[in-house]
Amino acid sequence: MEKQKMKEIPYGGMQVNGFMALILLFVFIAVTVLLFVNCTTAESDVIFGTSLAAGILLAIWDFIMMFGFFTLEPNEAVVMVFFGKYKGTFTKHGFFWVNPFMSCKKLTLRARNLDAEPIKVNDKEGNPILIGLVMVWKLKDTYKAMFEIDAQSIAGQVAGSVGTTAAMRMNAFEKYVRIQSDAALRELAGLYAYDDNKDNADDDNDLTLRSGGAEINEQLVVKLNERLEFAGIEVQEARLNYLAYAPEIAAVMLRRQQATAVIAAREKIVEGAVSMVKLALDKLGEEDIELDEEKRAAMVSNLLVVLCADESAQPVINTGTLNH
Repeated sequence: MEKQKMKEIPYGGMQVNGFMALILLFVFIAVTVLLFVNCTTAESDVIFGTSLAAGILLAIWDFIMMFGFFTLEPNEAVVMVFFGKYKGTFTKHGFFWVNPFMSCKKLTLRARNLDAEPIKVNDKEGNPILIGLVMVWKLKDTYKAMFEIDAQSIAGQVAGSVGTTAAMRMNAFEKYVRIQSDAALRELAGLYAYDDNKDNADDDNDLTLRSGGAEINEQLVVKLNERLEFAGIEVQEARLNYLAYAPEIAAVMLRRQQATAVIAAREKIVEGAVSMVKLALDKLGEEDIELDEEKRAAMVSNLLVVLCADESAQPVINTGTLNH
Protein backbone atom coordinates (compact mmCIF):
# COMPACT_ATOMS: atom_id res chain seq x y z
CA MET A 1 0.00 0.00 0.00
CA GLU A 2 1.65 3.18 -1.13
CA LYS A 3 0.80 6.27 0.81
CA GLN A 4 3.18 9.06 -0.09
CA LYS A 5 2.81 12.78 0.12
CA MET A 6 2.21 14.11 -3.36
CA LYS A 7 3.48 17.45 -4.54
CA GLU A 8 3.57 19.47 -7.70
CA ILE A 9 5.44 17.87 -10.62
CA PRO A 10 6.05 19.24 -14.14
CA TYR A 11 3.77 17.88 -16.85
CA GLY A 12 5.73 15.50 -19.07
CA GLY A 13 2.99 14.15 -21.30
CA MET A 14 2.24 14.83 -24.94
CA GLN A 15 2.19 18.48 -25.94
CA VAL A 16 2.09 19.97 -29.42
CA ASN A 17 2.51 23.52 -30.62
CA GLY A 18 -0.99 24.88 -30.98
CA PHE A 19 -0.47 26.35 -34.45
CA MET A 20 0.91 23.09 -35.83
CA ALA A 21 -2.01 21.20 -34.30
CA LEU A 22 -4.42 23.76 -35.78
CA ILE A 23 -2.98 23.24 -39.27
CA LEU A 24 -3.26 19.49 -38.77
CA LEU A 25 -6.89 19.91 -37.68
CA PHE A 26 -7.68 21.86 -40.87
CA VAL A 27 -6.10 19.03 -42.89
CA PHE A 28 -8.27 16.47 -41.07
CA ILE A 29 -11.36 18.58 -41.70
CA ALA A 30 -10.48 18.84 -45.42
CA VAL A 31 -9.99 15.05 -45.60
CA THR A 32 -13.31 14.55 -43.81
CA VAL A 33 -15.09 16.75 -46.34
CA LEU A 34 -13.44 14.86 -49.23
CA LEU A 35 -14.60 11.55 -47.76
CA PHE A 36 -18.19 12.72 -47.56
CA VAL A 37 -17.97 14.10 -51.10
CA ASN A 38 -16.57 10.78 -52.21
CA CYS A 39 -19.69 9.12 -50.84
CA THR A 40 -21.83 11.01 -53.33
CA THR A 41 -19.70 9.86 -56.28
CA ALA A 42 -19.02 6.30 -55.11
CA GLU A 43 -19.47 3.72 -57.86
CA SER A 44 -19.96 0.80 -55.51
CA ASP A 45 -21.49 0.09 -52.12
CA VAL A 46 -18.10 -0.93 -50.71
CA ILE A 47 -16.52 2.42 -51.56
CA PHE A 48 -19.60 4.24 -50.29
CA GLY A 49 -19.65 2.38 -47.00
CA THR A 50 -15.91 2.71 -46.47
CA SER A 51 -15.89 6.46 -47.23
CA LEU A 52 -18.94 7.07 -45.03
CA ALA A 53 -17.53 5.17 -42.05
CA ALA A 54 -14.12 6.83 -42.37
CA GLY A 55 -15.74 10.25 -42.75
CA ILE A 56 -17.89 9.78 -39.62
CA LEU A 57 -14.95 8.55 -37.51
CA LEU A 58 -12.73 11.39 -38.73
CA ALA A 59 -15.49 13.95 -38.08
CA ILE A 60 -15.84 12.67 -34.52
CA TRP A 61 -12.06 12.94 -34.06
CA ASP A 62 -12.05 16.47 -35.50
CA PHE A 63 -14.72 17.44 -32.98
CA ILE A 64 -12.80 15.87 -30.06
CA MET A 65 -9.50 17.37 -31.20
CA MET A 66 -10.88 20.90 -30.89
CA PHE A 67 -11.07 20.51 -27.10
CA GLY A 68 -7.30 20.01 -26.76
CA PHE A 69 -6.34 23.63 -27.49
CA PHE A 70 -5.52 26.13 -24.76
CA THR A 71 -3.44 29.28 -24.27
CA LEU A 72 -1.33 30.07 -21.24
CA GLU A 73 -0.02 33.48 -20.23
CA PRO A 74 3.08 34.13 -18.10
CA ASN A 75 2.62 33.27 -14.41
CA GLU A 76 -0.28 30.96 -15.15
CA ALA A 77 -0.42 27.17 -14.80
CA VAL A 78 -2.67 24.32 -15.88
CA VAL A 79 -3.16 21.28 -13.68
CA MET A 80 -3.44 18.19 -15.89
CA VAL A 81 -5.76 15.40 -14.72
CA PHE A 82 -6.35 12.27 -16.83
CA PHE A 83 -9.50 10.43 -15.73
CA GLY A 84 -8.91 11.37 -12.09
CA LYS A 85 -5.13 10.85 -12.07
CA TYR A 86 -2.82 13.82 -11.61
CA LYS A 87 -0.38 13.98 -14.52
CA GLY A 88 1.52 17.14 -13.66
CA THR A 89 1.37 20.92 -13.92
CA PHE A 90 1.90 22.69 -17.23
CA THR A 91 3.61 26.10 -16.86
CA LYS A 92 4.93 26.97 -20.35
CA HIS A 93 3.23 30.04 -21.74
CA GLY A 94 1.93 30.10 -25.29
CA PHE A 95 -0.58 28.26 -27.51
CA PHE A 96 -0.61 24.47 -27.12
CA TRP A 97 -2.56 21.32 -27.86
CA VAL A 98 -2.66 18.33 -25.53
CA ASN A 99 -4.65 15.15 -25.22
CA PRO A 100 -8.28 16.33 -25.45
CA PHE A 101 -9.30 13.72 -22.86
CA MET A 102 -7.05 15.49 -20.36
CA SER A 103 -8.91 17.65 -17.84
CA CYS A 104 -7.16 21.04 -17.74
CA LYS A 105 -7.67 23.23 -14.69
CA LYS A 106 -6.16 26.68 -15.08
CA LEU A 107 -4.73 28.60 -12.10
CA THR A 108 -2.87 31.87 -11.79
CA LEU A 109 0.52 32.06 -10.07
CA ARG A 110 0.48 35.85 -9.86
CA ALA A 111 0.66 37.66 -6.54
CA ARG A 112 -2.66 38.74 -5.05
CA ASN A 113 -3.54 41.25 -2.34
CA LEU A 114 -5.85 40.65 0.59
CA ASP A 115 -7.06 43.59 2.66
CA ALA A 116 -8.83 41.95 5.60
CA GLU A 117 -11.50 43.92 7.42
CA PRO A 118 -10.66 44.69 11.08
CA ILE A 119 -11.95 42.07 13.50
CA LYS A 120 -12.60 42.32 17.24
CA VAL A 121 -10.30 40.16 19.38
CA ASN A 122 -8.91 40.14 22.91
CA ASP A 123 -5.25 40.94 23.48
CA LYS A 124 -2.98 39.25 26.04
CA GLU A 125 -4.47 41.32 28.87
CA GLY A 126 -8.03 40.59 27.83
CA ASN A 127 -8.73 44.04 26.38
CA PRO A 128 -11.04 44.02 23.34
CA ILE A 129 -9.26 45.52 20.33
CA LEU A 130 -9.88 45.96 16.62
CA ILE A 131 -7.11 44.61 14.42
CA GLY A 132 -6.77 44.21 10.64
CA LEU A 133 -4.09 43.18 8.17
CA VAL A 134 -3.04 43.49 4.56
CA MET A 135 -1.09 40.71 2.88
CA VAL A 136 0.39 39.58 -0.44
CA TRP A 137 0.01 35.89 -1.30
CA LYS A 138 0.42 33.56 -4.27
CA LEU A 139 0.10 29.89 -5.16
CA LYS A 140 3.31 27.96 -4.59
CA ASP A 141 2.23 24.32 -5.03
CA THR A 142 -0.61 23.77 -7.50
CA TYR A 143 -1.11 20.13 -6.45
CA LYS A 144 -1.81 21.05 -2.83
CA ALA A 145 -3.97 23.97 -3.91
CA MET A 146 -6.17 21.80 -6.13
CA PHE A 147 -6.33 18.56 -4.16
CA GLU A 148 -5.52 19.21 -0.48
CA ILE A 149 -8.37 21.68 0.15
CA ASP A 150 -11.95 21.54 -1.07
CA ALA A 151 -11.79 24.69 -3.18
CA GLN A 152 -13.16 23.00 -6.30
CA SER A 153 -16.59 22.43 -4.81
CA ILE A 154 -16.79 26.12 -4.00
CA ALA A 155 -15.63 27.22 -7.42
CA GLY A 156 -17.54 24.59 -9.37
CA GLN A 157 -16.09 22.15 -11.86
CA VAL A 158 -16.53 22.31 -15.62
CA ALA A 159 -15.08 19.23 -17.30
CA GLY A 160 -12.44 20.08 -19.87
CA SER A 161 -12.63 23.80 -19.12
CA VAL A 162 -9.44 25.83 -19.15
CA GLY A 163 -10.69 29.36 -18.65
CA THR A 164 -14.29 29.60 -17.46
CA THR A 165 -13.62 28.66 -13.83
CA ALA A 166 -10.07 29.97 -13.30
CA ALA A 167 -11.28 33.19 -11.65
CA MET A 168 -13.82 31.24 -9.57
CA ARG A 169 -11.09 28.90 -8.31
CA MET A 170 -8.88 31.83 -7.33
CA ASN A 171 -11.81 33.45 -5.51
CA ALA A 172 -12.30 30.18 -3.62
CA PHE A 173 -8.62 30.22 -2.63
CA GLU A 174 -8.99 33.84 -1.52
CA LYS A 175 -11.91 32.87 0.71
CA TYR A 176 -9.77 30.13 2.26
CA VAL A 177 -6.89 32.59 2.77
CA ARG A 178 -9.25 35.13 4.37
CA ILE A 179 -10.56 32.60 6.91
CA GLN A 180 -7.07 31.37 7.81
CA SER A 181 -5.74 34.94 8.08
CA ASP A 182 -8.48 35.76 10.60
CA ALA A 183 -7.46 32.72 12.66
CA ALA A 184 -3.76 33.67 12.52
CA LEU A 185 -4.59 37.25 13.48
CA ARG A 186 -6.58 36.13 16.52
CA GLU A 187 -3.74 33.84 17.59
CA LEU A 188 -1.14 36.62 17.26
CA ALA A 189 -3.28 39.19 19.09
CA GLY A 190 -3.70 36.81 22.04
CA LEU A 191 0.07 36.60 22.52
CA TYR A 192 0.75 40.31 23.05
CA ALA A 193 -0.75 43.27 24.83
CA TYR A 194 -2.02 46.22 22.83
CA ASP A 195 0.28 48.69 24.56
CA ASP A 196 2.88 48.93 27.34
CA ASN A 197 1.66 48.51 30.90
CA LYS A 198 3.54 51.31 32.61
CA ASP A 199 2.12 50.34 36.00
CA ASN A 200 4.45 47.35 36.07
CA ALA A 201 8.16 48.05 35.61
CA ASP A 202 8.80 44.47 34.58
CA ASP A 203 6.56 44.92 31.50
CA ASP A 204 8.26 48.04 30.15
CA ASN A 205 10.45 46.07 27.75
CA ASP A 206 7.77 43.61 26.61
CA LEU A 207 6.91 43.49 22.92
CA THR A 208 3.46 44.92 22.19
CA LEU A 209 1.21 45.07 19.16
CA ARG A 210 1.48 48.86 19.04
CA SER A 211 5.25 49.09 19.38
CA GLY A 212 6.30 45.75 17.86
CA GLY A 213 6.45 47.04 14.29
CA ALA A 214 8.58 44.87 12.01
CA GLU A 215 8.95 42.05 14.55
CA ILE A 216 5.19 41.67 14.94
CA ASN A 217 4.79 41.67 11.15
CA GLU A 218 7.48 38.98 10.79
CA GLN A 219 5.71 36.76 13.29
CA LEU A 220 2.44 37.36 11.45
CA VAL A 221 4.01 36.14 8.19
CA VAL A 222 5.34 33.02 9.95
CA LYS A 223 1.95 32.15 11.45
CA LEU A 224 0.16 32.73 8.14
CA ASN A 225 2.61 30.50 6.25
CA GLU A 226 2.22 27.78 8.87
CA ARG A 227 -1.53 27.74 8.25
CA LEU A 228 -1.45 28.13 4.46
CA GLU A 229 1.46 25.82 3.61
CA PHE A 230 -0.96 22.88 3.72
CA ALA A 231 -2.88 24.47 0.83
CA GLY A 232 0.21 25.23 -1.26
CA ILE A 233 -0.13 28.98 -0.65
CA GLU A 234 2.79 31.24 0.24
CA VAL A 235 2.50 34.58 2.01
CA GLN A 236 5.17 36.93 0.69
CA GLU A 237 4.35 39.93 2.89
CA ALA A 238 1.90 40.73 5.67
CA ARG A 239 1.53 43.61 8.09
CA LEU A 240 -0.98 45.09 10.49
CA ASN A 241 -2.80 47.98 8.84
CA TYR A 242 -5.38 48.70 11.53
CA LEU A 243 -5.00 48.63 15.31
CA ALA A 244 -7.24 50.32 17.86
CA TYR A 245 -9.09 49.69 21.09
CA ALA A 246 -12.69 48.53 20.69
CA PRO A 247 -15.25 51.37 21.00
CA GLU A 248 -16.54 50.20 24.40
CA ILE A 249 -13.17 50.80 26.10
CA ALA A 250 -11.57 53.33 23.75
CA ALA A 251 -12.61 56.35 25.85
CA VAL A 252 -11.35 54.81 29.09
CA MET A 253 -8.02 53.82 27.55
CA LEU A 254 -7.65 57.30 26.06
CA ARG A 255 -8.06 58.85 29.52
CA ARG A 256 -5.50 56.38 30.87
CA GLN A 257 -3.03 57.33 28.15
CA GLN A 258 -3.65 61.01 28.85
CA ALA A 259 -3.09 60.47 32.57
CA THR A 260 0.14 58.61 31.86
CA ALA A 261 1.32 61.46 29.63
CA VAL A 262 0.42 64.08 32.28
CA ILE A 263 2.30 62.16 34.98
CA ALA A 264 5.36 61.83 32.77
CA ALA A 265 5.24 65.55 31.97
CA ARG A 266 4.86 66.44 35.65
CA GLU A 267 7.86 64.32 36.56
CA LYS A 268 9.93 66.16 33.98
CA ILE A 269 8.70 69.57 35.18
CA VAL A 270 9.42 68.78 38.83
CA GLU A 271 12.87 67.46 37.95
CA GLY A 272 13.66 70.70 36.10
CA ALA A 273 12.18 72.88 38.85
CA VAL A 274 14.28 71.22 41.56
CA SER A 275 17.45 71.73 39.53
CA MET A 276 16.56 75.40 39.00
CA VAL A 277 15.87 75.95 42.71
CA LYS A 278 19.21 74.35 43.57
CA LEU A 279 20.89 76.60 41.02
CA ALA A 280 19.22 79.65 42.59
CA LEU A 281 20.34 78.69 46.09
CA ASP A 282 23.90 78.07 44.92
CA LYS A 283 23.91 81.46 43.19
CA LEU A 284 22.74 83.22 46.36
CA GLY A 285 25.49 81.48 48.31
CA GLU A 286 28.11 82.66 45.80
CA GLU A 287 26.85 86.25 46.23
CA ASP A 288 27.17 85.97 50.06
CA ILE A 289 23.43 86.50 50.54
CA GLU A 290 22.52 84.73 53.75
CA LEU A 291 18.98 83.49 54.36
CA ASP A 292 17.67 81.93 57.50
CA GLU A 293 15.91 78.57 57.35
CA GLU A 294 12.42 80.08 57.33
CA LYS A 295 13.14 82.45 54.41
CA ARG A 296 15.04 79.74 52.60
CA ALA A 297 12.07 77.38 52.87
CA ALA A 298 9.67 80.14 51.77
CA MET A 299 11.79 80.93 48.70
CA VAL A 300 12.03 77.26 47.73
CA SER A 301 8.25 76.91 48.11
CA ASN A 302 7.54 80.00 46.03
CA LEU A 303 9.95 78.96 43.28
CA LEU A 304 8.44 75.50 43.04
CA VAL A 305 4.94 76.98 42.86
CA VAL A 306 5.99 79.32 40.06
CA LEU A 307 7.88 76.68 38.08
CA CYS A 308 5.41 73.81 38.50
CA ALA A 309 2.11 75.69 38.20
CA ASP A 310 -0.12 75.17 35.14
CA GLU A 311 -1.02 78.86 35.09
CA SER A 312 1.04 81.98 35.56
CA ALA A 313 1.64 82.64 39.27
CA GLN A 314 0.07 85.78 40.79
CA PRO A 315 2.77 87.78 42.58
CA VAL A 316 2.18 88.73 46.23
CA ILE A 317 4.06 91.79 47.48
CA ASN A 318 5.18 91.56 51.08
CA THR A 319 4.78 95.03 52.68
CA GLY A 320 5.99 93.95 56.09
CA THR A 321 8.81 95.63 57.99
CA LEU A 322 12.43 94.79 57.59
CA ASN A 323 14.42 93.99 60.70
CA HIS A 324 17.80 95.69 60.73
